[in-house]
Amino acid sequence: MGPDDVVAPDERLSWGRTVGLGAQHVVAMFGATFVFPLIMGLNAQLAIMMSGLATICFLLIVQGRVPSYLGTSASFVGAVAAIRAQGGTSQQVTGAILVAGVVLALVGVAIHFLGSSVLHKALPPVVTGAVVMLIGFNLAPVVANIYWPQDQWVALLVMAFTIVCAVAFRGFVSRIAVFLALVFGYVLSWVFDRVFGQITSFDAGAGKVTTHFRTSFDSVNASPWFGFPPSTGTLGADGKPLVGLHAPSFSVAAILLVLPAVIALIAENTGHVKAVAEMTKTDLDPYMGRAIAADGVGTALASSVGGSPTTTYAENIGVMAATRVYSTAAYYVAAVVAVVFGLSPKFGALVSSVPGGVLGGITVVLYGMIGLLGAKIWKENGVDFGNPINLVPVAAGIVIGIGNVSLAFTKDFSLGGIALGTIVAVGAFHVARALAPADLRARADGTLIALGDAHYGDEDGIDDLYQEEPGGPDVRTEGGPRVPRG
Repeated sequence: MGPDDVVAPDERLSWGRTVGLGAQHVVAMFGATFVFPLIMGLNAQLAIMMSGLATICFLLIVQGRVPSYLGTSASFVGAVAAIRAQGGTSQQVTGAILVAGVVLALVGVAIHFLGSSVLHKALPPVVTGAVVMLIGFNLAPVVANIYWPQDQWVALLVMAFTIVCAVAFRGFVSRIAVFLALVFGYVLSWVFDRVFGQITSFDAGAGKVTTHFRTSFDSVNASPWFGFPPSTGTLGADGKPLVGLHAPSFSVAAILLVLPAVIALIAENTGHVKAVAEMTKTDLDPYMGRAIAADGVGTALASSVGGSPTTTYAENIGVMAATRVYSTAAYYVAAVVAVVFGLSPKFGALVSSVPGGVLGGITVVLYGMIGLLGAKIWKENGVDFGNPINLVPVAAGIVIGIGNVSLAFTKDFSLGGIALGTIVAVGAFHVARALAPADLRARADGTLIALGDAHYGDEDGIDDLYQEEPGGPDVRTEGGPRVPRG
C-alpha cells in the first residue's frame, strides 16, 4: 500500500494491519465512550461492551458501505440529568432511551423510502441549532453543583489540560484529548493524595461533605478480571448507583425528556455519512436512511439490557482521514476489542472510580462545546436572526431549555427544560412561519443543512478545536452543523 493509496470500505488489508488499525479506532473512541455513561449514572463496562455489539449491527445493516464506530452519545446527557433530578431511576432512563432508539430507527426507515428533503423541511438549521444549544447549556448546573465542588483545583487543572491538548497538538493527539485528560486527572488526583493528603469536600458516595482521599481502588481490587457486568454496582462520581445489567421500565415523563435527542442523532448520522462519502468519493445517499436506522437499532439494543445510547463518532472519522483506510474490517476488530473490555469487571470498576473532580474539569469543556456547536450550526447555515420567524420562537425555546422552565399539566405530570424547550422551538417556529407574511417566510427558509464534507457528530466536542495535519484531508472545515454528544 503506497502513501497515496486509499483502501475502500469493501477492501481488506492483511490481518496484522487490520488489527493495528482496529486498535487505533478503540483508542480514539475510548475516552468519550465511557465518560458519558459515568455522567449519566450508567455502567461504563456495560456501555463499552454494548457499543461493540451495536457497531457490529450497524455495519451489517449498512452492508459494510458506511464505516463507523458507534460510541456513547452525549446528546442524551442533559435529558438523563433532568430525569434523575426528578427522581427517575436508571431503569426509567434506559427505557426512555430505548424508545428514542426505536423512534430514530423509524425515522431512518422513512428517510430511506421518502428521501432526506422531508427531514430538512421539518428540522431546518435554525431549529436544529436551537435544540443542540439548549441540550448543552442545560447541563451547566450539573458541573457547577455536582462535579466541580468535589475537587475544584483538580477540576481546574484537568480543564486546562484538556484545552491545551485540544489546541496545542494536531491530528490524533487532539482527537483523544478527553482520554488523555482522564488519564492526567486520575494520575494528578493520586499524586495530590500522596502530597497533600485527604481533601475535605462534598463526597458523592457519602452524599455530604467528608474528609476523604480523591482516589480509591478498593472496588478495583475486589473485582474479578473476567465476567459480565454486574446487575448491581457501586456509586458513581455523582453519588448515584451505577446499575449494570437491568431491564428498562417506561415513564411517559422520562420519554418526553429524551425524545429531543433524536433530532441531534439524526443530524449526527447525516453528517457522518456525508463525511465518509466525501472522503471516499462515493455516493452514499442511498445508505443515509440505513445509517440512521442502524444507529436507532444500536441504541435500542444497547438500552434493552441497561446500556448507553449510541452514535457515530468523529474521533474515528479522524483516524480514517489520517490513515486513508476506510475498510470496515478494522471496525469489526474494534468492536470485538470493545466487547472483550466489556467482559472485565475489573476494567469497569477502574472506570467507575474516576474522581468527580476529574469529570468536573472535562465536562465543563464538553458541555460548553455542545451548546456552542448549536451556534456553529446557525453560522454555517447563514441563519438570519433579523427575521422574527427565526428569532422569536427560538429565543423562547432556548430560555425554557436552559432555565429549566416547567409547565405543569397535572399534579403528577409536567414538562420542562429540554423537552418543553424543544417543543416550543420546533412547534412555535412552524406556527410562526405559517402565520408570517410571504416575504418573511422566504427569508426564513435560508439554506438547507449544509453538511458538505463536515462531520456532524463530534462526540467530545474537541474535533472543532483542531486543524488537520498540513496536506492531510480535512473533513470538517467546510461543512455544516455538528453536535456532540457525544
